[in-house]
Amino acid sequence: MNKLTTSVGCACAAVALMVGAATSVSAESLTIGLASEATSVDPHFHNLTPNNQIATHIFGGLINQDSKQKLLPGLAVSWKPIDDLTWEFKLREGVKFHDGSDFNADDVVCSFTRAPDVPNSPSSFGTYTKGKTVVKVDDMTVHIKTEKPYPLMANDVSLIHVVSNEKGCSGTTEQFNNGEATIGTGPYKFVSYTPGEKIVLTGNPDYWGDKPVFSDVTLRPIKSSPSRVAALLAGDVDMIDGVPTADLATLKENGDLQISEGVSNRVIYLHLDHFRDDSPFVKAKDGGPIKNPLRDARVRKAISMAINRDAIVERVMEGQAIKAGQLLPEGFFGVSENLKPVDYDAKGAKKLLADAGFPDGFKLRIHGPNDRYINDAKIAEAIAQMLTRIGIETDVETMPRSVYFKRASRGGKDGLPEFSFVLVGWGAGSGEASSPLRSLLHTYNKDKGFGASNRGRYSNAEVDKLIEDALATVDDAKRQDLLAKATDMAIEDGGIIPLHYQVNAWAAKKGIAYRARTDEQTRAYDVIKQ
Repeated sequence: MNKLTTSVGCACAAVALMVGAATSVSAESLTIGLASEATSVDPHFHNLTPNNQIATHIFGGLINQDSKQKLLPGLAVSWKPIDDLTWEFKLREGVKFHDGSDFNADDVVCSFTRAPDVPNSPSSFGTYTKGKTVVKVDDMTVHIKTEKPYPLMANDVSLIHVVSNEKGCSGTTEQFNNGEATIGTGPYKFVSYTPGEKIVLTGNPDYWGDKPVFSDVTLRPIKSSPSRVAALLAGDVDMIDGVPTADLATLKENGDLQISEGVSNRVIYLHLDHFRDDSPFVKAKDGGPIKNPLRDARVRKAISMAINRDAIVERVMEGQAIKAGQLLPEGFFGVSENLKPVDYDAKGAKKLLADAGFPDGFKLRIHGPNDRYINDAKIAEAIAQMLTRIGIETDVETMPRSVYFKRASRGGKDGLPEFSFVLVGWGAGSGEASSPLRSLLHTYNKDKGFGASNRGRYSNAEVDKLIEDALATVDDAKRQDLLAKATDMAIEDGGIIPLHYQVNAWAAKKGIAYRARTDEQTRAYDVIKQ
C-alpha cells in the first residue's frame, strides 16, 4: 500500500499580513464579531462553515486540522490501514467530556451513526460517513470498515465531531441548541446560545491539549459589515472576521489594529438546474413557459463566457479574490493543469445562445444569500447585469442564509431544490478536490452520501465513475489523475460555473492577531496573544 496523503499545503493558501505593533491584552476574555451566524450548535445538523467553526470549540474529532488543513492527532492518537478494507484508530486515553464522563469507543460509534441522519439537515455529513461501518474493538480502539479500499479515510474522519453517547447521540437539534445535549471534549464548554445575538463559551481547564488562552469567549453574529467594523473600532468586540473589502485599506492604516489575510480554498460558483425541463425560475422572453435552456451545454458555456471575472475581482471584490477556473486554487491535491478561468467573451456567448436556439435569450432569476459570502448580494447583481447584456434577462432575489440554504436544497416540490440558478460557495473541508467533486458534482444519492450539496442535480455517469474510482484508489499519483480528469469533465460540461476564490481578512485590536486558515474558519484558539 502506498503512502497516503494526509496533509495539504499550498504556498499561496495562507498569507498573513500583520499591521501594527504588538502589546499585551488586558483581559482574558475574548469577543469576536462574526460575519455569518451558525444555524445551530448541533455539530451534525448542517455541514456549513459557520456551524463547523462553532463545533470545533465545543466538540473534538478523532483527527484535527491545523490552519493549513494538515491532519494532526485529536481524540485518536494514531490511525492506519490494517488491511485494504479496514482502518484502525487508537483512541486517546484519559479524555473527559465536559460533564466529567469518560470518552471511549462507544462515543465514536454513536457519533458516526448520528452524523448522517439528523432530521431536516440542509446539507448532511453523510458525504463523509456513508459506506463506512464503525466497529468497537475495545474501549480505546475502533475499526472503520469499507466495501473497497478508501484512501481518504483520515480526511473524512477529521470532519466528524464526536458527541457523548450518553447525552449527545440521542439528543435532538433543539436539545443541542438549549444546552441539554451540548457535552463535548473540546477546549471550550458551552454556556449559552441566543440565536441572532451570541454564543457564550468558557474555557475547559481539563482539556487534554493546549489549554485555552482565553478564559471566556463570546461569539457575536454581526451580519452588517459597517456594524461589524464599527463594533471593532468602538471596542465592543476584540476581533472581527469577514472584513469588508471597502474598508480593508483604511483598517490596514490604523495603528491600533492588526490585519491577517489568507487565500482560502473556497470557490464561489453558480449551480444551474440540470434536471427539470420546466424550471421554476426560467421563462421565455414574453414571460411564458420555455423548455429549460440550462440543460443545454452550449447555454451553460455561454453563461460562463458572459461573466467578466476580472471585473468581479477588481470592482466587486476590490482585489480580495482570485478568479477561478475549477474547484480549488493551484497547489491543492486533485486540481487540473488543463483548466483556466473562462475568458470574458460577450460576442461569443451570444453566438452560442443563437446556436442553441435562443438568439433572443430568455428570462432567468438568480437566487443567492445576502449574508454568507463576501459581497454575495453584489456578486449576484453583477452577474445579472452581465447576463442581461447578452440577452438573458436576469433579475435577482437574495435572502438571509438561514432561509436560502433550506430553500435551495429542498424547498421545492417533493423536497427538491427550489431554485433554477443559484450563487453559492464551497470550501473543501478535506483540502482536496474529492470534497467538492463528490458533494457538488456526483449524482445525488442520499443512501450513498453522494451529491449532498448538488443543488443543481447535475448528473454525469462518466464523472460519477471517475469520482468513485478516485475514492477507491490508494496510489496518490493515480488518484490525483482521476480527480483531475473528473474535474476537467465536470467543469467543461458546465456542471457548475466557477467564479472566484475568496481572500479572507480578519481584523483585531492591537495585541492579538489571527492565524489565517485555508478553511476560512474563525476559531478562538487560533487567536494569538502578543
